[in-house]
Amino acid sequence: METLYLLVVVEVGQLDEVIRRIRAVPSVREVQAVTGPFDLIVKIEADHINEALDVVVHKVRKLPGIRSTETLVTMSAL
Repeated sequence: METLYLLVVVEVGQLDEVIRRIRAVPSVREVQAVTGPFDLIVKIEADHINEALDVVVHKVRKLPGIRSTETLVTMSAL
């Protein structure tokens, strides 16, 4: 199982609607609103990293109300 985290900046006034839309995307396991330069942290899990990245590029990033994203791919700690 591959896990990545997506940091999301949302258009002003769109937070609740964007959260609702992101939660409906398959492979999204968790959505948390945060303070700071980003509005949301989204946890995505998939069998393969390419599948997880596909969710980011072709599903989440295309949702209305999302201004920008930054993707963090997890790796095994030694």
